[in-house]
Amino acid sequence: MKHIRNFCIIAHIDHGKSTLADRLLDFTGAITEREKQDQLLDNMDLERERGITIKSHAIQMNYTHDGEEYVFNLIDTPGHVDFSYEVSRSIAACEGALLVVDAAQSIQAQTISNLYLALENDLEIIPVLNKVDLPSANPEEVTDDIVDLIGCRAEEVIPASAKTGLGIEDILTAIVDRVPAPKGDPKAPLQALIFDSVYNPFRGVETYFRILNGEINKGQKIQFMATGKNYFADEIGILRLQQEPKKTIGAGDVGYLITGIKEAKEVKVGDTITESENPIPAAISGFEEVKPMVFAGIYPVDTEDYEELRASMEKLQLNDASLVFQPESSAALGFGFRCGFLGMLHLEIIQERLEREFNMSVITTVPNVSYHAFTKKEPDAILPVNNPSDLPDPSYLDHVEEPFIKATIITKSDYVGNVMSLCIEKRGTITNQTYLTTERVELCFDLPLAEIVFDFYDRLKTVSKGYASFDYSPIGMRSSKLVKVDILLNGNQVDALSALIHADNAYNIGKKMCEKLRALIPRQQFDIPIQAAIGAKIISRETIKALRKDVTAKCYGGDITRKRKLLEKQKKGKKKMRQVGSVEIPQQAFMAVLQLND
Repeated sequence: MKHIRNFCIIAHIDHGKSTLADRLLDFTGAITEREKQDQLLDNMDLERERGITIKSHAIQMNYTHDGEEYVFNLIDTPGHVDFSYEVSRSIAACEGALLVVDAAQSIQAQTISNLYLALENDLEIIPVLNKVDLPSANPEEVTDDIVDLIGCRAEEVIPASAKTGLGIEDILTAIVDRVPAPKGDPKAPLQALIFDSVYNPFRGVETYFRILNGEINKGQKIQFMATGKNYFADEIGILRLQQEPKKTIGAGDVGYLITGIKEAKEVKVGDTITESENPIPAAISGFEEVKPMVFAGIYPVDTEDYEELRASMEKLQLNDASLVFQPESSAALGFGFRCGFLGMLHLEIIQERLEREFNMSVITTVPNVSYHAFTKKEPDAILPVNNPSDLPDPSYLDHVEEPFIKATIITKSDYVGNVMSLCIEKRGTITNQTYLTTERVELCFDLPLAEIVFDFYDRLKTVSKGYASFDYSPIGMRSSKLVKVDILLNGNQVDALSALIHADNAYNIGKKMCEKLRALIPRQQFDIPIQAAIGAKIISRETIKALRKDVTAKCYGGDITRKRKLLEKQKKGKKKMRQVGSVEIPQQAFMAVLQLND
């Protein structure tokens, strides 16, 4: 065990984690010339297209230092705030972390939040100053920032360039010297932590684990503690670029396990694996439950695909434990699921993955957050409101509480005014303002979560010309003046388009939604009124004009009453049509609400 090192790489988006992982793999000879490619561990199409890491990937390398052979287990992590749950799971399986900071961009919001996660888990931090070869790099100043942040000495910060390979040997030496070897008793009963899993259509569920105590052998009978079910370890092995089967994996090591489980529900991330004959008394603690921030409904386009969608979501949940869902039904869309996501990017990625990996075409409803409602009858009873249709009748509603977050924004001092006015527009209150250097400012705001769900991140990047970085953490519920805005099409309420909105913004948003829908819904043979309403009060209206046929075309001259008669007949037909006609709503209309400011 003293020759094993488990470490992860943490950093803000685009600070060079994946490229650094590539260089480490090259340097240790873990991959051949043929296998080399950029961002090697980002093996999902979506990751390569967008240039972001979505999944954390584990891979094992061997490294010889001072004549001794070491085994490195590297877990590469995502940098985006929406995938922070992946980071927390990777950190739980490691003893050390490489904190990568871009020499041109310096420390950003996500760097700090990931660092705190690592420090809470008592990880040994190795600071790495990446991209020192860039003309815009500012190594001395950024090194001082790192020293101030983590309290290390300036010589402990390793200057490196993942692109050119500079400093890679120093990083590997630092991992051997500074990262502690795993602690654990190889003779104790088996105790292993599941930190990830993936569904293989041919072999069932593949579970990735880190052994804390004991060892696991091929063919051994094991137990999953969350479900209490027993299985045989059909195949175990280590994670190289391809899986490499082994007979035994010992304490401190990371590996994969295939037991032939076909049911996705039977494996839970954060669960403990132990021996069936000699189980340990308690599961491993320290795995926090995921807290979804944004809720949206996902419905199959064809209602018959409901069960297939459920199976796809369960398989996806294996690979992305931060997805939370439960069944729900809607009058407009039929049966579907109410899903919880960590943010808007997460929602987008899940929708894309369902379409690509499982060929499911889905409709996503307007995202919202979870509120607490209190009624006059029972003022102490909390009614959770995940969907606008759950809101009690306004006549006996006492008040509504909405979730607030503490937002940390780090930006250049030139853009402070723009960032402040954006946050104040989003009903935020400033709580702190700190100058980290003369150029860089950290702003702290208390903001309602509902306001950052839609376009906040995009607009923040726009007003700061891409320089602001953003991170948030929940701070609880606060009372708020919220109203439910309903959309009526042709007099019928469309529940999938309802939204809970702050009373001050309700009129503006209702008006914009009507205008947007008018542009998106195709014209019919009859007039379609689009109305936004709060309770029984209509606050905005737009009309989609009917496609008209000129019924008087055949009347050449003659008495006006002939024309009048034909027009009256047409009018009656239109009226009848409007009573029975149903309005088809295109998929873009459900997502249009997100781009109200475009």
